[in-house]
Amino acid sequence: MIKAITIHTSEIDDPEAAVAGLCALLEKEGPLLAHSIGLVSCFADFISSGIVADLAKKLPFEIAGTTSLAGASKDAAGDVLLFLTVLTSDDVEFVAGLTDPMSAEDVLPIRAAWEKATMGRTEKPALMLSFASLLTNASGDFLVDAFSAVSGNVPNFGTLAVDHNADYHEARVIFNGASYPDRHAFILCYGKIKPMFIVGSLSEKRAFRDKGVVTASAGNQLQGVNGISVADYLSGLGLKKGPDGAIMGINAYPFILDYNDGTPPVTRVMFAITPEGYAVCGGNMPVGASLQVGMIDAEEVLSITGEAIKSALVIGQNNGSNNGMLIFSCVGRYFAQGFHPEAEMKEVQKAINGSLPFHLCYSGTELCPVYEKNGNTRNRSHNDSIVICMF
Repeated sequence: MIKAITIHTSEIDDPEAAVAGLCALLEKEGPLLAHSIGLVSCFADFISSGIVADLAKKLPFEIAGTTSLAGASKDAAGDVLLFLTVLTSDDVEFVAGLTDPMSAEDVLPIRAAWEKATMGRTEKPALMLSFASLLTNASGDFLVDAFSAVSGNVPNFGTLAVDHNADYHEARVIFNGASYPDRHAFILCYGKIKPMFIVGSLSEKRAFRDKGVVTASAGNQLQGVNGISVADYLSGLGLKKGPDGAIMGINAYPFILDYNDGTPPVTRVMFAITPEGYAVCGGNMPVGASLQVGMIDAEEVLSITGEAIKSALVIGQNNGSNNGMLIFSCVGRYFAQGFHPEAEMKEVQKAINGSLPFHLCYSGTELCPVYEKNGNTRNRSHNDSIVICMF
């Protein structure tokens, strides 16, 4: 069994006070059990102020995590905050790992880090928690597939780092006291742990009725739907073109993509339309997959979030996985709230209502297993989604 403890601080100007306050909160929530690990998310200034480095020196366990532009727990929500979740257990062991710098989709740093972290162990981890960089040329799909290959499909739940800047230039992966723009940190959980996974994506009720088939693609570049260019397909649905011929407001119209392999659909954002009429998307768009064009707005985000949290609470209660909740939500969902950016975080607090510890932060891409019809998990990357891991 895992016990989860989530604490936070808003003290960003005085490193000594911030660390002392966090350690006092942790001692109050303790005691720690035989094995412990820390998961951290924070506003980027907590790194530059030295608080993350000082905290890592004081804690009696390793930590891993990312920067984020906002986050929430049962008693805090907002942007300039640092959250620390401690997983502690007598029968679950934790091993932290870190890749070398990654500048491209190269499996070698991943394999080397995995082999180092698992050296001397014969059993497979029950769960992997991932903290990846947004600033490398390695997509969420590549990271999921590469780690699945080297690990033998260990369930992989995680996030790609973001920050409060428009270009995310301060987005960092945190590993112990250091931070990196180009590495992948991870935590392996060994032993008696039964994680449950929930994905909240766009509802087909809010999607265009037309269902298309991917007829041409190259990785994350969607080139053809139903035998025509993506731009022409979108125009046929009624989406308008601007003066330059590009589809207007594509960020608000993500695809609902069905791999047609028995797993639930995933959401894929569109970042841009090329001069050829192709769509640059937030993940691979394989030929033969089915798709619908959805719509994301503040109302849809809050509805999906409320349903996902309620479903997670029921599933966790029924399966004995209700000791804590780790939540990653896409930054697109944060921005969809407009002038009320804390609305989704408040919705999560309301739905959980203090019933268990939780840690929410915003994400550049969400990594979360989905369930096949036989109950097995398959690792996937997601866009515009909220993903939940129940411990």
